[in-house]
Amino acid sequence: MAVVGVLALQGSFNEHMAGTRLGVKGVEIRKPEQLHTVTSLIIPGGESTTMAKLAEYHNLFPALREFVKMGKPVWGTCAGLIFLANKAIGQKTGGQDLVGGLDCTVHRNFFGSQIQSFEAELSVPQLASQEGGAETFRGVFIRAPAILEAGPEVQVLADYPVSSDRLLNLDTSTGDKKENGEEESKVIVAVRQGNILGTAFHPELTADTRWHSYFLKMSNETGEEVSLSSLVPAQVGTSHYQLTRSDLPIFQ
Repeated sequence: MAVVGVLALQGSFNEHMAGTRLGVKGVEIRKPEQLHTVTSLIIPGGESTTMAKLAEYHNLFPALREFVKMGKPVWGTCAGLIFLANKAIGQKTGGQDLVGGLDCTVHRNFFGSQIQSFEAELSVPQLASQEGGAETFRGVFIRAPAILEAGPEVQVLADYPVSSDRLLNLDTSTGDKKENGEEESKVIVAVRQGNILGTAFHPELTADTRWHSYFLKMSNETGEEVSLSSLVPAQVGTSHYQLTRSDLPIFQ
């Protein structure tokens, strides 16, 4: 049976599995050697700069990059998406290290601050085709990033329409506003490139388990056996969500 690791440095690592009650074995990852014990990895949401500093402190970046290069399934949500991008803009002064592997440019806080968090119905035809259910998914965006550019090998799984004032004609080389530039009508919020899955929103904060099921089935493509027999939705709300919660179990 596949073993799913959840990078447990900071952020919503508890909610990922407490929100879905998946019938798989999961372990918290805080040290490089622990990555040898898992067959796939979730990098959760949180504060990306803080997570990067902790990953650097624990010397995790070389092991994380090697894990991605080995072709093992990796899913980054929100801050985890930033970690997996080859390029990130809109970062704090000094920037942060990235794991990379995902051929895209991510804007770190595209959708604004905590008080500008929101929920929206996203069109997810590929997810619905594979996992069934509705053609839409309720995305929870909390201080969320967005993908501004994606390479030719990146499959777009969901996007979100934005107004011209939200887009701000960003210069993707710096994240700064340009004096003149073409306006865009949407940004990308979910992608897949080979063994890498990335979402700008938080599926773990809903009772809809389809993104987790989709990710676990990616392990089948690498020859790992995954059990989904205990897939039962949990009652998880978003109103009291804390990025540093640590009171919920990872796997049941």
